[in-house]
Amino acid sequence: MHALLRAPVEHIEGGDQLAGDGRRTATAAAVLRTILDHGPVARSTVARLTGLSAAAVSRQSTELAELGLVRERPVRRPRPAIGRPHVPVDIDTRSHLVGGIHIAVRHTTLVLMDLRGRVLAEQRTPHRDPAAAAVLTDVGERMASFLDEHTCGRRPLGVGVATGGWIDPGRGVVVRHTQLDWRDVPAQAVLEDRLGLPVRVESHSRALARAEQLIGSHHTRARTSMVHLFVGNVVDAAIVTGGTVHHGPRSAAGDVSHLPVGAGPTLPAGVCRCGRTGCFQATVAEQALVDHAATAGLLAEARFPDVLAALEADEPWAVALFRERARLVGRAVALLLDVINPEILVVAEAGIARRPELLDELHAEVADSAHMAADPRRTIVPSSFGTRTLGVAAGSIVLHEAYARPLELRPSPART
Repeated sequence: MHALLRAPVEHIEGGDQLAGDGRRTATAAAVLRTILDHGPVARSTVARLTGLSAAAVSRQSTELAELGLVRERPVRRPRPAIGRPHVPVDIDTRSHLVGGIHIAVRHTTLVLMDLRGRVLAEQRTPHRDPAAAAVLTDVGERMASFLDEHTCGRRPLGVGVATGGWIDPGRGVVVRHTQLDWRDVPAQAVLEDRLGLPVRVESHSRALARAEQLIGSHHTRARTSMVHLFVGNVVDAAIVTGGTVHHGPRSAAGDVSHLPVGAGPTLPAGVCRCGRTGCFQATVAEQALVDHAATAGLLAEARFPDVLAALEADEPWAVALFRERARLVGRAVALLLDVINPEILVVAEAGIARRPELLDELHAEVADSAHMAADPRRTIVPSSFGTRTLGVAAGSIVLHEAYARPLELRPSPART
């Protein structure tokens, strides 16, 4: 089985300051990420881009190839050339894959991704019972079958579990998920025991921040300074400074659910569990939109997928509702920009994923409300992953570890 060590990734970032195995790990990670960014790419180009010696790049490329992470990609030459041909290297997408489980309030998404972050298979299933024991038992069984059905000889590196709320990745525990009423749930231990694979647990915002850094369309800007905001039934954020995702004491960073946003023209200020009204999550959560649609008699059966379907059908009431939601999200974004002042702020929200022009409403609100956002259109961008955001969040947890610590992988048997 693959062994992904449990030390936090941040301990190896900045590899030039490390010695011994730490330096070797950081060098391998730099080579692998450069191949991800530029492959197929010549080893000489990798050396130039990383500042490493040709010998170091050759040595690490060989080691990474032995682990099944990179492979040579011979190119057809138009005519004979003098000297030894340069054979480029690329990420090996044929040998390994990563699994992901995203646990939402009402459903679970399973995903398998290759080492370039491309989704190979995806499955979404409603919860039969939202209790922690029932959900973990169900997803453990389904993920085992999902792997058996879709790996097609590839070796799984592990499974990531992403969800909202307060997550402690060091212990693999969902400390608190208010909407699911989960407390201190040992998700990692339960699923590792069932799957026989390494399992890593992380908040979906922090997982998506790393996905943006690794495989997102904004990765160049996202790698140094970023805020990633997730808006669903759960609202939370991830903060990246100096290239590192911030966890804070007890991994409690990123709770933006109580930022004050007030009310919109038709969406009332939500009554929060904290006792106040107008808190961010209580006002813009998916359930708030469903409740509004039900109260106004806009849908026969008010479910969030029905609200999204109405948006995709261009029904005026749904478009207006999501525009209002975007404006309210913009109020919270303005606060985050003024306090953190990131290079880039990424918004993952279902309406914007389907109707990108809704981002104009968010930009307009930020322009009206923020003090630090000189150019909201450049600073605030949509998620790179569109409607596949949930699955990518989960799969990217293990994908990130593979690129951060590739030499700590160990071969496991292929599944058939």
